[in-house]
Amino acid sequence: MSAPANELQAAVFAALAGDAALVAMLGGARIHDHAPADVAFPYITFGRTSVYDWSTGTESGTEQLFTLHVWSKAKGKKEALDIMEAAKARLHDQSLPLAGRTLVNCRMEFAEARHDDDLSVYHGLLRFRAVVEENA
Repeated sequence: MSAPANELQAAVFAALAGDAALVAMLGGARIHDHAPADVAFPYITFGRTSVYDWSTGTESGTEQLFTLHVWSKAKGKKEALDIMEAAKARLHDQSLPLAGRTLVNCRMEFAEARHDDDLSVYHGLLRFRAVVEENA
């Protein structure tokens, strides 16, 4: 069985890549674990993942915090904010299928958009909290 974080990331990727409106905003399925050097803007990358075991004597599960990064070279934050909103709509309080586990909930906890002067890009951050239980 795959690690809970791998399963959740695969489900998040499938949900985002399966959203036609979001893919259109990105100009294609530009969703990467690690972006290639020549990637076209805008795009989304997976960032930090933290996994906390909350298992008990009778139940097994994890709480996972994961971050998505939105990258845009548009003039102004609008493109980054629109992509962030579309990603939130696809993941926040939505059901995502996992193999061998159940997603209890997935909620966005934090969002931020800022200009990165060093890279001359707008950088959006979305942090989600997901609770995952092992299937019985």
